[in-house]
Amino acid sequence: MAAEAPHRLYHYAACGTCRKAIAWLRERAIPFEAIDITTTPPPMGLLRQAQEQLGGRTRLFNTSGQSYRALGAARVKAMEESAALEALAADGRLIKRPFLVTGSGRILTGFRPQEWEELLGSPQDSRAAAAPKPVHP
Repeated sequence: MAAEAPHRLYHYAACGTCRKAIAWLRERAIPFEAIDITTTPPPMGLLRQAQEQLGGRTRLFNTSGQSYRALGAARVKAMEESAALEALAADGRLIKRPFLVTGSGRILTGFRPQEWEELLGSPQDSRAAAAPKPVHP
């Protein structure tokens, strides 16, 4: 049996931001499991964990998506937390993407390269760590 990827990336294939995030991970040879967020949204427990880590539900909703617009901002704002999480779990297109769960359990929504580098490391970091140190007499 193959080893599991340490990171899980919930994405939508038609999303340009998701494609950029996937390219970023591949360029850095960071292993991940790609999960289609539209067919397999993050489970309720993971959404609850994301809400706690991100300081509320604001960063969980994809406010520019069609599903969000169809639901309506006022209705989303009026929802109780449990109803909001249920809506997110039921419709992956409501969730801000990409939705990254690191091997350590940290969660990021959206793709901000600087934030991802701070959490996952940059290629310069890995090259610097692997490169031999020059010895000066």
